[in-house]
Amino acid sequence: MTCEYSPLSSVNGTIPCKVVGATEDHSIRFHQVHLEDMGRVRTRKVCEIDDEVVQQEDIGKGYELTKDETVPITDAELDQMPLPTAKAIEIVAFVDADTIDPVRIGDSYYLAIDGQVAAKPYTLLRKALERSDKVAIAKFAWHNRERLGLLRVRDNAIVLHAMRWPDEIRDPAELAPKKTELDEDEIEQAVQLADSMTIDDISGFRDAYRDALEELIEAKTEGKEPAQPTEGKAQQPSQVVDLMAALSASVQRAKESRGETDDHATVHEMKPRKKTAAKKTTKKKAPAKKAAAKKTDSKKAAGRKPRTA
Repeated sequence: MTCEYSPLSSVNGTIPCKVVGATEDHSIRFHQVHLEDMGRVRTRKVCEIDDEVVQQEDIGKGYELTKDETVPITDAELDQMPLPTAKAIEIVAFVDADTIDPVRIGDSYYLAIDGQVAAKPYTLLRKALERSDKVAIAKFAWHNRERLGLLRVRDNAIVLHAMRWPDEIRDPAELAPKKTELDEDEIEQAVQLADSMTIDDISGFRDAYRDALEELIEAKTEGKEPAQPTEGKAQQPSQVVDLMAALSASVQRAKESRGETDDHATVHEMKPRKKTAAKKTTKKKAPAKKAAAKKTDSKKAAGRKPRTA
């Protein structure tokens, strides 16, 4: 994707650049079809006044003031708005990277130089970001609105992350669960679970849903029956889960998947309370049995004396 909005404003001048998509969407998409004859079902844009289908070139923008009054706005009028960021990405500040809340970061784009003349200032900005260990906060116009952005370096390229404005982030306080009592052992086992599942590289993960969807499409294309799902593995959402047992089992599975067989390192041994209680009970009962045994022996011995006499 090439953006007509150049240049990139830097502290000491401008850098002519192009905006290139940094991500790709590999999702499998479907068409809506009429099941009776598999004909495509298309969405048509119809004017609500004359009930006629409207072509794209006849469609414009309008802002509704009231139910009966709409103000038309043209693309030319939007392009002529007196915004410093209308045709540029303007750097407004530098901040430490760890001060940015990840929830504010949206789509990502690479900034590529637009001509060799931009090579030196582009490299200068990249080096400044690398050595300062900071990210740049920028403002730019995109899809008829001014947006906030974040500039950082990735593999010798400058990346532009679209960001949400502070007032666009919802307060999660109302979503937090009510105060819940947790045992220290539960927290410790959760930490051990995180430790046992820690890896250095996540590049091996695949989209399992997309793989299964491709297999389904291939089977349908070849006239085969789709593979049936494995039964009995799905857990019912309403099932009450023993948290400690679930954590222990999760840690064990994580270690087994990594080839670790040291049973002493798993958290399922962190359940000594029940075992200790059982041992204590056994120890308490043992003397009673011995005492009972002694009494029985005494009675037997006492019973034998008259016979001997």
